[in-house]
Amino acid sequence: MESFEVILKPICLVILIVLCLHAMPSSCNFTSFVFGDSLVDAGNNDYIFTLSKADSPPYGIDFTPSGGQPTGRFTNGRTIADIVGQSLGAKSFPPPYLAPNTEAQAILRGINYASGASGIMDKTGFFFIGRIPLGEQVSNFEQNRIYMVNAMGENYTRKFLKKAIFSLTIGSNDVLNYIQPSIPLLRHDKVSPTTFLDFMISNLTLQLERLHEMGARKFIVVGVGPLGCIPFVRALKLLPSGQCSSAVNTLIQAYNQRLQELLSRLNQEMRPETIFVFANSYDVFMNIIANYHQYGFENANEPCCGGYFPPFVCFKSSDANTSALCEDRSKYVFWDAYHPTEAANLIIAKQLVDGDESVSFPINIRKLYNYTNS
Repeated sequence: MESFEVILKPICLVILIVLCLHAMPSSCNFTSFVFGDSLVDAGNNDYIFTLSKADSPPYGIDFTPSGGQPTGRFTNGRTIADIVGQSLGAKSFPPPYLAPNTEAQAILRGINYASGASGIMDKTGFFFIGRIPLGEQVSNFEQNRIYMVNAMGENYTRKFLKKAIFSLTIGSNDVLNYIQPSIPLLRHDKVSPTTFLDFMISNLTLQLERLHEMGARKFIVVGVGPLGCIPFVRALKLLPSGQCSSAVNTLIQAYNQRLQELLSRLNQEMRPETIFVFANSYDVFMNIIANYHQYGFENANEPCCGGYFPPFVCFKSSDANTSALCEDRSKYVFWDAYHPTEAANLIIAKQLVDGDESVSFPINIRKLYNYTNS
């Protein structure tokens, strides 16, 4: 019986893809391949030895599919990637790559390769020990692609991948590593900001090109948000409540400008068959922080969980008097010292999906999903 199922599964997958691509395209599920860091990690770090984990309460407390149990997501509920997928018709979330038996899911709904503490550059996040850098995430997709080719052939694999969404939400940890003081015993001279940005862009370009060579045609590349305003950086820079680090945000804006220029060049070279969308998370999130009362928030400075000072540990205590969790999660912009709450993620995702060119350029994510690149 088991051997029969092994033979039958690839056949069923091929039939499903043929129906999706030709006979009944409207019946296909939204398929996305998610790359990135803890902003979109769906649980990969649960399967590696790392100091960067979100596998204990109260993480996931508002994540309905798990009944409020932790899933490895670094927030109280859904990530931006989760919400974007649901907005475009996804019935379920792409499973983490390292979860058991995910190969077939790559065809049915995509895979999430993201890893907390990871960066565009391989060395980023080494203080956390385990993490999966972007280059390794792309290599993991390559392994999934081999499975697809074995199941349905090169031609159908390329047709399938041409319609899928490839999103990259990464770069925050590279910036955070760069701005932090050097540890004396591991001291090394930092490169100039310009050289640092050159490294980030060149490494990201390499991975985008790898994905393109393997058949990716619809890209969302999310810019780095205003890290100068997150509780961790405010505490690191000893800033008063409500104040952001202009130096950190200036560096990020320079990176985002370079990223936009890169994606514009790639669009000029590869459209109409391939399209790269720049998601301007920086301006969206800055607008939330500046006008948080208008969005229904009461606190845009402190994290809901973990406190405002080091070590920023977000935990749930059996003693209600010592719990590090706020009373009303929907009223806070920040979940912990680094990540937004689900309430903030909902606002960001909605604007990225249906916003104008100031938010997603050259088209928004909904238009990207419906974009015909044949």
